[in-house]
Amino acid sequence: MRKRNYYKKREFIPDYQYGRIDVSRFISYLMKGGKKTTAEKILFKTFDLIKNQTKTDPIKVFEKALENASPLQEVVSRRIGGANYQIPRDIRPERKFFLVCHWIINAAKTKKGKPMAEKLAEELIAASKNEGAAIKKKQDTHRMAEANRAFASFLRTR
Repeated sequence: MRKRNYYKKREFIPDYQYGRIDVSRFISYLMKGGKKTTAEKILFKTFDLIKNQTKTDPIKVFEKALENASPLQEVVSRRIGGANYQIPRDIRPERKFFLVCHWIINAAKTKKGKPMAEKLAEELIAASKNEGAAIKKKQDTHRMAEANRAFASFLRTR
């Protein structure tokens, strides 16, 4: 007899300023040490900076950046016959969002000498123009998946 699936998909509450779930999730990923208010301030300041620099709606820049930097495939390690293979597979939408958020946030964190809001604004603007570290990370992931395409037949479906 199979075990029951106790996992329930988490319900996210939209953020208070824009009323969007994706912004709320991005804030959660940006948050450190449970300081959600600080993360909200950083992101909303980032949106103000984007609005001033690009003279466009910051939500559209945010959406475009997430769309441009989100990967289509990734590689997973699978042990077959004593050897480890990197097997490419498609990514679920929830994982796509998780990866792209973390890539953008980590790219902003690695820059030095500016406040986080400015670094994040630069990275989001760059990603919306198909530039920057998050886009490079996506391209590296796709390159690795393409190089290991021969092992795609090893992928087990559950």
